[in-house]
Amino acid sequence: MSLPRTPSFRLDGKRALVTGASSGIGRACAVALAEAGAHVTIAARRTKPLETLVAEMRAVDMQAEALVLDVADINATQTAIAETSARNGAFDILVNSAGLARHSPATDTAEDDFDAVVDLNLKGAYFLTRAVAQDLMTAGKPGSLITISSQMAKVGGLDRAVYSATKHAVEGFTKSMAIEWGKAGIRVNTICPTFIVTPLTQSTFDRPERRTWIESKIQLGRIGEVEDIMGGVVYLASDASALITGTALMIDGGWTSE
Repeated sequence: MSLPRTPSFRLDGKRALVTGASSGIGRACAVALAEAGAHVTIAARRTKPLETLVAEMRAVDMQAEALVLDVADINATQTAIAETSARNGAFDILVNSAGLARHSPATDTAEDDFDAVVDLNLKGAYFLTRAVAQDLMTAGKPGSLITISSQMAKVGGLDRAVYSATKHAVEGFTKSMAIEWGKAGIRVNTICPTFIVTPLTQSTFDRPERRTWIESKIQLGRIGEVEDIMGGVVYLASDASALITGTALMIDGGWTSE
């Protein structure tokens, strides 16, 4: 009897799109996918950080190119995805890491802040995922579509009513899309990190009482680093997770285990 073999974690020959890639978790995801052999299109609104990252990746023989993109601009995003796919073929992998947080007590939420967070975290993520899936279905190809969600998709948090609402909603559309597109071989999942040290979260860590609260909730006793996300994103992008769809990979140090 032959022994079973572990499915490959390699991504050679795959094309990946990573949004929100100019810094933080998105940047780490782009590097992780490229390390595994994927050709990565890194997308964000800011040109200079993208150009710098592409240069750094190419300097160590990673395949990377930049795409200036505002995910909250639905029409521009759909046009960019269509044009890129027409030139190079549909993306096999999507990692939607573009996100926004404007924290405040729920009683103080400004309508403009509410709209900005929803437009990017929910509406932008929804239509970007749809655009990549449409191209895959047109091409008759399978794919892995991943959104960076949050542990706040499973719980609530101080001053995070709007942010948490968007992440709960992301989990909902992920499950529905997984059901709709499963027969086409398109897998749809999320990654739900705990607090990770990034420019986006630094203001939270600068508040001693919030840092103490965070550390008390993480059962492994430490705050997350972007490197903690990298293995998970390669796993969900690769054949190693071929039977996984419509679910959330919790990278939360045990926060939601209580």
